[in-house]
Amino acid sequence: MILSRSRTGAKYWTQIGLLTTILTLMFGGLFATSASADSVGEDLPYRVQGNVKNEGTALEGVRIVVSGGGYTAETVTDADGKWLIGVPEKAGYSVSLDQSTLPEGIAVIEEGGAEQSVEIGPSGAVTKNFFIGEGERIVVSLFDQIIARIIYGLNFGLMLGLAAVGLSLVFGTTGLSNFAHAEMVTFGAVTAFFLGGVLSLPIWIAIPVAVLISGAMGWGLDSGLWRPLRRRGLGLVQLMIVSIGLSLAVRYIFQFFVGGGTNQLPGFDAPKIKLFGATSLSIIDITSMVLSLVVIFAFAWWLLNTQTGKATRAISDNPDLAAASGIDVDKVIRIVWIVAAGLAGLSGVLWAYFRPGIKWDMGAQILLLIFAAVTLGGLGTAFGALLGALVVGMLVEVSSLVIPSDLKYVGALVVLIVILLVRPQGILGRKERIG
Repeated sequence: MILSRSRTGAKYWTQIGLLTTILTLMFGGLFATSASADSVGEDLPYRVQGNVKNEGTALEGVRIVVSGGGYTAETVTDADGKWLIGVPEKAGYSVSLDQSTLPEGIAVIEEGGAEQSVEIGPSGAVTKNFFIGEGERIVVSLFDQIIARIIYGLNFGLMLGLAAVGLSLVFGTTGLSNFAHAEMVTFGAVTAFFLGGVLSLPIWIAIPVAVLISGAMGWGLDSGLWRPLRRRGLGLVQLMIVSIGLSLAVRYIFQFFVGGGTNQLPGFDAPKIKLFGATSLSIIDITSMVLSLVVIFAFAWWLLNTQTGKATRAISDNPDLAAASGIDVDKVIRIVWIVAAGLAGLSGVLWAYFRPGIKWDMGAQILLLIFAAVTLGGLGTAFGALLGALVVGMLVEVSSLVIPSDLKYVGALVVLIVILLVRPQGILGRKERIG
């Protein structure tokens, strides 16, 4: 059985209109952490640079991509074989050389291949020179690349789904589009870092404790803020504006305490294990996927089989009728806030490993994708949010095969718009009567 809503048409479309407007205003910020191929960020404080030569001969036009911490930029070597890319943080980065841009018959011959890891040094710069020579170039077929991207997209989509399900639960039971949900994602990652990185607790203890603390945060927010505002009769528009203000306030509190740099959770640099074709996953990646699946199945069982889960679906369908039938609406909403915050906290930890790294605005970086997943699946439908997240995650990863990595989020948003033009209620949403 799927969560559904039975709101008045005017309220339904008002929510969609407001959500669309605010997401449009936020659209530009989604790509603020990326640089285009035309601009290699010379004005940024740190640099990754190098030379590409074959037996002393400079190779011009070789494509180089630098990525890490949510930042991606690319350039090509000049006539002297030199390249330079500015980066925003003193952290670790991945440097990739596109071997398809090398002359015929030569390849990267050093151990580790055409993708290497570098760390910014004390001088604020690092030099990476690839060893080029005659050799057989390992060509990965398009099919293998697609399979690898689908698997990476599944991992990203499952992580995104944990956050989207929580956001959808809150919207389904209260009608609130909670923009502070992004900070719940960040809170989970920051708490895990404090427990595992600062207090040095084992990470297998730090993560569950961080999820529990995240759930407690959800309880505190509902008790101290949202429930009193609901009782005072504030409308959904006012509540949404409060959530935006809360999001900004908490975000900059995070920046004050954790700084503007990127911190890493223990085990973030676990070595990749080659599985098949072009697919390589670390133990952390595999554990993340398994954990996400277990939590999602447990959530589905709770929603479908427990008394509280059934009450949640009833409130989402018709809160007035649910209250008239004897359901304690405030109690169920309180539980929903706890569950949503806990799922968001776990999503934040997995997002910190996927990026990799913890940053003060990391939740805001994927907030638009979370809203896209909820809207794509159908507003207020928990299983729809999960399905939408999987679609968005896979589209984001697979689209990077045909469009620049800086624009990979665009594909998912274009599909969102197309689907909503054909099916405005979303994939699993229910049609609403207007008027």
